[in-house]
Amino acid sequence: MRIYLQTMPEAGAESPRYVQITLEQDLLGGWTLYRESGVQGGKAMLKREVFVDRDAALAAFTKARDAQIKKGFKVMFSQGQESAHGR
Repeated sequence: MRIYLQTMPEAGAESPRYVQITLEQDLLGGWTLYRESGVQGGKAMLKREVFVDRDAALAAFTKARDAQIKKGFKVMFSQGQESAHGR
């Protein structure tokens, strides 16, 4: 599952900020949540969190997505589980 969010660019302002949240299953049946964020065209930061349980991983994915939407980020792209962007 993957979701890409970004702030809306303002006239004369710096490049928009983005957040990409990805949830992947590993070869041993665990789940990894990746959170990448930064300014488009600039440096990015990547955080990784590992989960044993799928439900806990999905809850963390949803919580991360909702936190970014609350901060004003807009969903630009969503791939994977139906309704991953909460609409």
